Amino acid sequence: MSVLSTLLAAAPGAPATPGGLTTTANTFTAPHVEYRALMPMLVVFGAATIGILIEAFLPRTRRYWPQVAVSLAGVLVALGFVIANHGMAETTAADAVSVDGVTLFLQGTILALALLALLLVAERGTPVVDLDAFTAQGATAPGSGGERAADTAGLRTTEVFPLMLFSVGGMLLFPAANDLLTSFVALEVLSLPLYLLCGLARRRRLLSQEAAMKYFLLGAFSSAFFLYGIAMLYGYSGSVRLSDIATSITAAPHSDVLVLIGIALLAVGLLFKIGAVPFHAWTPDVYQGAPTPITAFMAAATKVAAFGALLRIAYVALPGMRWDWRPVMWGVAVLTMLAGAILAITQRDIKRMLAYSAILNAGYILLGVISTTTKGVSATLFYLAAYGFATVGAFAVVTLVRESVRGGSDSGEGGEDDSVTIGGEATDLSAWAGLGKRSPLLAACFTVFLLAFAGIPLTSGFTGKFALFTAAIDGGAWPLVIVGVIASAAAAFFYVRVIVLMYFSEPLRDEVSGPVVVVPSPMTTIALTVSVALTIALGVLPQIALDLANKAAYFVQ
Repeated sequence: MSVLSTLLAAAPGAPATPGGLTTTANTFTAPHVEYRALMPMLVVFGAATIGILIEAFLPRTRRYWPQVAVSLAGVLVALGFVIANHGMAETTAADAVSVDGVTLFLQGTILALALLALLLVAERGTPVVDLDAFTAQGATAPGSGGERAADTAGLRTTEVFPLMLFSVGGMLLFPAANDLLTSFVALEVLSLPLYLLCGLARRRRLLSQEAAMKYFLLGAFSSAFFLYGIAMLYGYSGSVRLSDIATSITAAPHSDVLVLIGIALLAVGLLFKIGAVPFHAWTPDVYQGAPTPITAFMAAATKVAAFGALLRIAYVALPGMRWDWRPVMWGVAVLTMLAGAILAITQRDIKRMLAYSAILNAGYILLGVISTTTKGVSATLFYLAAYGFATVGAFAVVTLVRESVRGGSDSGEGGEDDSVTIGGEATDLSAWAGLGKRSPLLAACFTVFLLAFAGIPLTSGFTGKFALFTAAIDGGAWPLVIVGVIASAAAAFFYVRVIVLMYFSEPLRDEVSGPVVVVPSPMTTIALTVSVALTIALGVLPQIALDLANKAAYFVQ
């Protein structure tokens, strides 16, 4: 007791008690939480929790529609809160979260993309054609008796909905995080569900599980780099808050080894998520092996969240070090644009081609980050939205071109059975020959997306590239614009090659098997229609979206 009394008495300013014992004053202050600013994330996480309860308490045969309803409602309500928060500029949750123009624009984009991706995930086909992209039971070994029994019983994998919502919640937090520890937590929350979702493909399950393992291993490496970067910057500044790091950098007369190493490690962690060269190795394999609706979700929404976090760290925490990190980013952008364009030309699988297209577009978006101007921020925001909608639409088209087997048995009356058994996606480019003759409408939709990726006028891609290139020139990065134009010219070759294949080649003819275009349920139809409409609208009438991006290009610290 005497030791405790001595310690308490030694505390400066400790008030005395009636017995002569002193106690320390309670200096804890509860953090202020502005729940309105956090509502988009809270709603999504709440919907994901309800989804878990549905999985726990409802029979498997009755889970599908409740999960679809809860997921769509959660995303729509969260999007409504983002719109209601328009114009907000404040920090909350002990300054761990910043809600400003950039945050709200990116959160709205992520939720809109997630809504379309959810429609693709919810696609189960029609009574005639089964289009379920997910295995009946993820815990069973590929080709096992348990897998066949689950298929025969007609089981559906519905846990993909809460997993996807948890990932969406992490994506909403990632670009809003105002300190590096919150960023790390958000990175893990958005990534872990994706590792699981990548391994749940219904067909080619070994390829899907390989993709999930590769994504997990490389994602773990990127998280480790990111965490070590946080440690270095904390050692340099004594804080993980972005504004405090910026203050420490400004106050220091010279660059320090710790801050340079910390920036490099943080950049590696973020560039893995973006899919930039030379950290792109997982991208083609994961895009090819994952269920196509999950590929669409990752390709669009993950890129928006990762670039949002990169923008905030670069513009809020590291503006005083831009002359140190910009040259490195120049090299990454050049390698990403050239490697994406060149390697895409050699691909024969449509999903791998779109993966290298995503790498190429990541190089374009880096131009907006490198410009270090407000115009660069607004151009990046616009391009992320434009690219995201075109990407979801392109993968929606991929889900509808299927392998088939015709006339597999006798009809019983001396003739052959003309029935058609629908298989998985026909991703080899040869299967897309003559698609314009077999399904002119679907081929026209895919043409719109390819032209947008190529940056052809009157599409969203042209407007977005023009904004990015203009911002890069204003920021003094005009050599990167030259490389971007060259990469765009090379990329036009493989985009136009697919268009020529669809319209000017004869369809693949096989008496036994061959590709077919299936008719989806209204869910995929809605996602595809909205994607086409927005891709054209953002190219023909882009001013509303550009003005919105310009007004949103501000950060609070």
